[in-house]
Amino acid sequence: MAADHPESEPDTAPSHQDTAPSHPDGGPADQDTAPSRPDGAPWRRGTAPFRRGTAPSHPDGAPFDPDTGLPEEDAARLYLAVLAAGGRIPLDAPPQPGSGLTAERQQAMLEQLVAVGLVLLNRIDHCYVAVSPRAVADRLGADLRARATRLLLDADRLPAALDPLARAYDAVPRPADRTRQAVYVDGQEDIRLRIARLVSDCRLELLSAQPGLRPPAVLELAHTQDRRMLGRGATLRALYQPVALTEDSAVRHATAMSEHGAQLRVLDEPFLRLIVIDRRVAVIPATEDHSRAAFVEDPAAIAYLVAGFERDWARAEQVHWQHLDPRALTRSITHRVGRLLAQGLTQRAVATRLGLSERTVAGHISRLRDLYGAGTLFQLGWLMRGGGGRG
Repeated sequence: MAADHPESEPDTAPSHQDTAPSHPDGGPADQDTAPSRPDGAPWRRGTAPFRRGTAPSHPDGAPFDPDTGLPEEDAARLYLAVLAAGGRIPLDAPPQPGSGLTAERQQAMLEQLVAVGLVLLNRIDHCYVAVSPRAVADRLGADLRARATRLLLDADRLPAALDPLARAYDAVPRPADRTRQAVYVDGQEDIRLRIARLVSDCRLELLSAQPGLRPPAVLELAHTQDRRMLGRGATLRALYQPVALTEDSAVRHATAMSEHGAQLRVLDEPFLRLIVIDRRVAVIPATEDHSRAAFVEDPAAIAYLVAGFERDWARAEQVHWQHLDPRALTRSITHRVGRLLAQGLTQRAVATRLGLSERTVAGHISRLRDLYGAGTLFQLGWLMRGGGGRG
């Protein structure tokens, strides 16, 4: 059969032996470092779907995608041309009609198709033979799945492998950071937008102190944001003033949030509005009318604000929002108003303390005056302190 294999015939197909390049000293190249992938990272043993030396490069030096085994567009067109020629072409076939390839480019694409497995080199019959793509897909798919499994295992091991380095990094002293100043935002709409973005990124904890009453539309927006945050596994603790117990929209909001795992308490003391997200950003009012807010990222300032919140939280009253009695709540608020009046607070001070409007406080005072038969606010305070035999 020597006539079938003349010694002068060039070897036009890549060998299926391992043809890894050698070191300058003649030794074999390191299997774990050569050759490089298109992204610059070295191939690791067993991660590429082709054996080294079987994936030829383009004439310009850029290899086809070895991660998937998919041939280039030129190679795919050449494969279709081989099928059009009956599924086989001679080894020395001229450029196929319609392929638009030069002889050199066609040879490179044939080598690529052989490497992928879509074309078989038949030296006996001096031809290239097309192979079913289904068999190639099964083989390459199995290779890719095996590689994906190895990569997932590597990903699982990565955090533990880098943990000593991470702890060493965290232990390095940092110079004082003088650049983390508060960011001031003007306008209620822009403030709400910035808060919404921060809440959407909250992963651990949201602390909120909300004195007074919030409009129903604001509560509806907060309900949507907070529910999604709780669904991600974060926690929510919020402080309200007693006035929240008297407003239907506030009670409905608190009830719904409680059912989703939030903790909401009532503090019968004055406090300022505050939001703390993951203890990394705090939002505080910058003006009395809340038209400007400061977004604080300084760790010391946030720690100070959180400590104040925790003190208020410890003094606040737990509320069973699902079982509130509106009539009992009204009596409770009226009693609180009377108690503060008896302590000598003015009507405005009582309103501030309870988060109520002065008009609402005036209504409670009117009911108390009728109850005690008092003609003036001074007389009411005197009677409530025990004067006249009533207490």
